[in-house]
Formats: sequence, C-alpha cells, structure tokens
Amino acid sequence: MQQQVLIKLCDWNACKAQLSAIRREVFIEEQHVPEELEWDEYDETAQHVIALDTDGKAVATGRIKNDGHIGRMAVLKSYRQQGIGTAILLALLNVALKNKLTSVYLHAQISAVAFYEKQGFICNSKEFMDAGIAHKSMIKQL
Repeated sequence: MQQQVLIKLCDWNACKAQLSAIRREVFIEEQHVPEELEWDEYDETAQHVIALDTDGKAVATGRIKNDGHIGRMAVLKSYRQQGIGTAILLALLNVALKNKLTSVYLHAQISAVAFYEKQGFICNSKEFMDAGIAHKSMIKQL
C-alpha cells in the first residue's frame, strides 16, 4: 500500500530525536553499522530532510552537507518501495539547487546503486567498504 508522507526540511537540533531514531533503526540495528561511525560533526551543519506519515511518525530521512555530499538516507523497512526514498532524494537535490551547487555526490551502498542511477547519478569509483558494507561513489551534475 502506498503511504502518504509529508517531506520537510528540518534542523538537526529541532529534529534530532526523530532523525536519530530512524538512523538508529536502519543503520545501527538493521545494518549493524557501529554506533560510533553513525554520528558525526556534520549532523549539526548539514541540511536534513524528514518524511512524516499521516500520523506524524518520522519514517525516512536524508541529509546534504554544504559541499553537496548527500548521505544518511534511510527509510524505515515497512515504508520502503513506496517512493519515499525518491521523495527524500528529490528534496535534497532541491536544497542543492537552492544553494547553487553544480553537482552533488554520495557513497551508495551497492544494493542502492540502481536506485541512484534512476535519478541520474553515475558511479565514479570502484567498490569500497564503509562500515563493513560495500559502496560505490556516485556523482550527479545539476
């Protein structure tokens, strides 16, 4: 069933509890990313996006750093395959455009490469390991 969600920009300090809960569930619990690798100094300065379902529950997130690095994209398991990740990514691309960036980049988990390719990203690295998960760097010109 397709879920209706509200995508909105949010500040780390204002939305920290919701953003952290999503990332903890997806990255730390589900994907076994070590907790010390999940949290970094960029959370304070990055622009975050959050998806809220019709009950106001936070179900997805992503962030973009000032240099155009998109990351920490996460959708709760029961909300996947419904276009929510695409909506988060498009919102982050809009942030990049508003900030007059000419390109954005990310480190995609191998399982997500095709998802990003559908949005115009191209691989520009060999496979590498990050937090025990295989990734490729990808870039998109804006």
